[in-house]
Amino acid sequence: MPTTGHSPSAAVRARLSHPVIDSDGHMIEFEPGFLDYLNKVGGRAMVDLYQSTARNTGSWGKLFDWYRLSPDERRAQHATRSPWWALPTKNTLDRATAVLPKLLHERMGDMGLDFTILYPSLGLGFPHIENTELRQATCRAFNWYCADYFRDYADRMTPAACIPMHTPQEAIAELEHVRNELGLKAIIMAGHVPRAIPVAERQDFDSTRHAFWIDNFCIDSAYDYDPVWAKCVELQLPPTFHSPGMGWGSRTTSNYMYNHTGHFAAAGDVVCKALFMGGVTRRFPTLKFGFLEGGVAWAADLYAGIIARWKKRNGKAMDNYNPANLNGELWLDLHRRYGDPMVRANLGDLRQTLGSLAGSKEDPATLDDWARCGIEKAEDIKNLFVPNFYFGCEADDPLNATAFNSKANPFGARLGAIFSSDIGHWDVPDMTEVLEEAYELVEHGVITEADFQDFVFTNPATMWAGMNPDFFKGTVVEKDVANLMARGTH
Repeated sequence: MPTTGHSPSAAVRARLSHPVIDSDGHMIEFEPGFLDYLNKVGGRAMVDLYQSTARNTGSWGKLFDWYRLSPDERRAQHATRSPWWALPTKNTLDRATAVLPKLLHERMGDMGLDFTILYPSLGLGFPHIENTELRQATCRAFNWYCADYFRDYADRMTPAACIPMHTPQEAIAELEHVRNELGLKAIIMAGHVPRAIPVAERQDFDSTRHAFWIDNFCIDSAYDYDPVWAKCVELQLPPTFHSPGMGWGSRTTSNYMYNHTGHFAAAGDVVCKALFMGGVTRRFPTLKFGFLEGGVAWAADLYAGIIARWKKRNGKAMDNYNPANLNGELWLDLHRRYGDPMVRANLGDLRQTLGSLAGSKEDPATLDDWARCGIEKAEDIKNLFVPNFYFGCEADDPLNATAFNSKANPFGARLGAIFSSDIGHWDVPDMTEVLEEAYELVEHGVITEADFQDFVFTNPATMWAGMNPDFFKGTVVEKDVANLMARGTH
């Protein structure tokens, strides 16, 4: 059968004056080949461990438990209904395209794509595996596999290496390995780590499922992750996150679509908010972070919400809520004058009338929740948020337009929406229709041609090349990106 043709997406690409960079395509790993690499890393025993339930990840809701449990056991353990039938089958050409880089390379013109950054499918869970030995071995094997498997097609694609984040030390070790030894230039980091609550850990056989907290790496973390961010700057690796929120308590034991809807946004919100409020973008202003497959609407809400909350509860504004500033005499007088008989009958001392809402005594050193950010005025928030954060958006999401709504976004912000095709997964029934679908927002008058150029070219180029000027060197978009960066209009 023919593997290429003239598609609607190719027609869209032909009309554009700029390249199309896809910041989140998906490979489907050729698992027998991956297992060969895992065997090289850890031997047959590691392969056996991988093929056991040790592969489970709390973040994915114990992905491999669901089918071995009875319905009663699923309910008793609140086992999250995991993804099922998540890859294309009827469209066999597309399924094979996600597995075979030579075929993908041949078909990219038909998809209207110039360059793609490829993220894992199986490997999405590797940085979240709870077994330390297996987590580190699968990430190491996956990265080695990717470096070899995609090397000959580097002009149009590059794989994202898996970086575990359970400790700063293991993250740094893998960062150095993928950059200095494998020569990879894109990474996917775990976006959070579920950690057992200590008091539950002493009592519960599986506390990371039943009693855990989410370590966001920045606020109240078990470790100091600044050395990890510093290493990303040193190695010119933009940190990107594609972590799930599938295994958290709000998910169901029976309905995958309920669990899937909004889960990438929920996970992205955890780490994005922490990076900002933890002052990471203040301390590392050149870092560019990507939050994938959750869209951008949640980010617009977060950005506006941060500004609104800072205005009301910045360090200086907290005087408005200090219990010591309540005028007790006026308070009691107003209650005597305007209270009904029930109120007047219960007027005692000031604290009694305030009840449990009287307010607590707080340490003056902890009154400013924004202290790590060093914000002096609300406009500073835009400068600490917009240049550092980029948000992966699928083609079928009409709320991609939110990023470009400078009338609604505070301080005229245009957020860093980046085109993310998601080819390889069930979200894309036909790879040759994705770019056309994304372009519909232009055809319907929702966004402009200039907005679309930012979406599919300027923003992705800026995120990747902004930290690594050589990211696109040797690729089909090298000259276009170099011209963009030289103009300084990004």
